[in-house]
Amino acid sequence: MPILDSKSIESEGLLDAARLMLLSARTAPKSGGIDDVLTLVVLGKEKDALADEMDKIAEERKISGFKRDAGNLRNSEATLLIGVRGDRSFSLNCGACGYETCSEFDQAEKKEGLDFMGPNCIFKSLDLGIALGSAAKTASILNVDSRIMYRIGTAAKRLKLMTEASVIMGIPISAKGKSIYFDRTPK
Repeated sequence: MPILDSKSIESEGLLDAARLMLLSARTAPKSGGIDDVLTLVVLGKEKDALADEMDKIAEERKISGFKRDAGNLRNSEATLLIGVRGDRSFSLNCGACGYETCSEFDQAEKKEGLDFMGPNCIFKSLDLGIALGSAAKTASILNVDSRIMYRIGTAAKRLKLMTEASVIMGIPISAKGKSIYFDRTPK
């Protein structure tokens, strides 16, 4: 009978969990049933390239949180990227985007900020939040350590990993003896 070491089994389990987390994000309720949520799983060299980009941002902006989160990402098995096409309107004319009508929002110039593109439709932003919550819930049910990280999304946007997304968030995942995402003091 072959012997399987825990590291390889945990790695396989984490990738299975990532797949299920993406399913949760995909099937999460969306405003009007219109799906503008985008998902990816990033691992290996590409994951480390994301962490390298976070280190660059930390140096450029003098923000230690980017460096701390880059270290968390390097110590993770994989990260999920969940983004949204927030530049699409929901056609409700609610005004939450800052424009009186969705037509005005649609015609407004979309501008790249330091991290993401705006303005964004509030309903698309809510859809992103619900998808993130659904994915994080699945990680919790599966006893997978995770944390939603804005800074991973910033690096993913700069690396053009989701070109259609106006906003991206990352959810790194790991399985260690103690959650690597628990102690959050910057170093």
